[in-house]
Amino acid sequence: MSIQLGDKVRDRVTGFTGITTARTVWISGCVRFEVQPVMDKFGKIPDSRGYDENQLELVKAAHPAKQEKKTGGPMPSPSQHAVARR
Repeated sequence: MSIQLGDKVRDRVTGFTGITTARTVWISGCVRFEVQPVMDKFGKIPDSRGYDENQLELVKAAHPAKQEKKTGGPMPSPSQHAVARR
């Protein structure tokens, strides 16, 4: 799955929607995301909730997929001239 931090997601079971703010990987291989909902109409920020990755669906990606730019890579090591001998 391609859920990233900062993405807007929805829980498939409860419909809970919010932004992913944390990602944890458990020793068992389980990947969970902490989902923070938006502020309510009274200005209160509700508590975040944790969900398994496969239980979430992507609503909106935080950032469009970036295309890698080829920068030419590292510079080659400069060759040294032979030491002048007298």
